[in-house]
Amino acid sequence: MNINLALAPLVSLIAGILILVMPRLLNFIVAIYLIVIGLIGLFGTGNFLR
Repeated sequence: MNINLALAPLVSLIAGILILVMPRLLNFIVAIYLIVIGLIGLFGTGNFLR
């Protein structure tokens, strides 16, 4: 049995839970998410996101 877990939905779920628990984290989480997506866009995805 193979279980494939995509990274984006998992990150979104964790971020959503953290925002519900501590709403002040919203700016911090969004900033980190945008930086990570920007770095992935600049340097390519590689094989770690598939």
